[in-house]
Amino acid sequence: MDLPHVSAALGVLHPICIARGRNAEVWDEAGQRYIDFIGGIGVLNLGHCHPAVVQAVQSQVGRLMHTAFNAVPHRGYLKVVEALNRFVPVSYPLSCMLTNSGAEATENALKVARGVTGRQAVIAFDDAFHGRTLAALNLNGKVKPYKSGLGALPGPVYHLPFPSRDSGVTAEQALAALERLFEVEIPAEEVACMVVEPIQGEGGFRLLSPEFARAMRDICRRHGILLIFDEIQSGFGRSGKRFGFSHLDVEPDLLLIGKSIASGLPLAALAGRASLMDALPKGALGGTYSGNAVACAAALAVMDVMQEETLAAWGQQLETLIVKAHQAWRDSGRFPMLGAMTGVGAMRGIVFEDTPNATGAEHLAALLAAGREAGVLLMPSGRKRNVLRLLPPLTTEPEILQEGLNLIEQALETLKA
Repeated sequence: MDLPHVSAALGVLHPICIARGRNAEVWDEAGQRYIDFIGGIGVLNLGHCHPAVVQAVQSQVGRLMHTAFNAVPHRGYLKVVEALNRFVPVSYPLSCMLTNSGAEATENALKVARGVTGRQAVIAFDDAFHGRTLAALNLNGKVKPYKSGLGALPGPVYHLPFPSRDSGVTAEQALAALERLFEVEIPAEEVACMVVEPIQGEGGFRLLSPEFARAMRDICRRHGILLIFDEIQSGFGRSGKRFGFSHLDVEPDLLLIGKSIASGLPLAALAGRASLMDALPKGALGGTYSGNAVACAAALAVMDVMQEETLAAWGQQLETLIVKAHQAWRDSGRFPMLGAMTGVGAMRGIVFEDTPNATGAEHLAALLAAGREAGVLLMPSGRKRNVLRLLPPLTTEPEILQEGLNLIEQALETLKA
């Protein structure tokens, strides 16, 4: 696909140009239909052009498109932070700021952590992904392609193994690595925060060990370290619950929110305990476009649609069909490259293993191309790009979801062991 005037540093996964979409279906400029299992990389949990979101956006555009909240507030921003206080399942009142992107929320979380604690060091995890801006980059748990050739990045940042039933790292091993870090690399009293995804996205859809999460919470409290959960991809219903941390029974001090909060419009948020969020000097947080009025209207519609009972039903439906299909593919013995399933609820990945003729990454790359030819759009993840991440909208009709899974099976048939 020809991309004139677009930086060659932008990677494009599928060489097609989408013209329109409806829930889990999209059509390119030539009229070719695809089933979308990418969903804007987790942005479209309610699908393309959800009617409630479209109506809210169209109504808002005719009244007010933008005012910089720092200069002149608007009601949409205030309604969104009020709605977040109800929507986020924590036991304390939230104080929030709205941002344009998840990376911007990450950067502001680091500002808050440094400002509150007077410390600089950050602990992050292997295979993490927290954004592409400079400070966020250093949190990411792999070098290529994000950090290559950039030299020193804002820090200091220290990485730990990510403990998960899907990573092969136990809670005990990760806690031992943390103990070593405090003994050998940096004292706990110099660490401002720990940043972790309750369910890794780019890392391959892996649920954080609940045992480790509880121990981490206790360690952070003991040493005055802020616990930051990055729910940019796992939040807003992706796992079948509003947020991934509900699977861990642990509350964060600060929460990063983004992607599906506004169903495709640029909006994200940093939320947390008021004692932390309100500690910086007035004017330290903000941004020209942060909390844009149209994006806020979309977010309010999203939270209105995403009720607990509905999310649970959608999540169960997706989980049942995806797990059943994966099990059938493995049981058939036809696909030796097909490995384990990762994740939880409706947030699922499939590991592709090496075979004598190809690596898992090569198999997955071939599947992405074959899937596109068959009519389904797919996305890789994992440090080695060998984990297929499945991100169909939560609202996908059962027959469309099953059709998409059938198309994946059709594409798998073309792979050579």
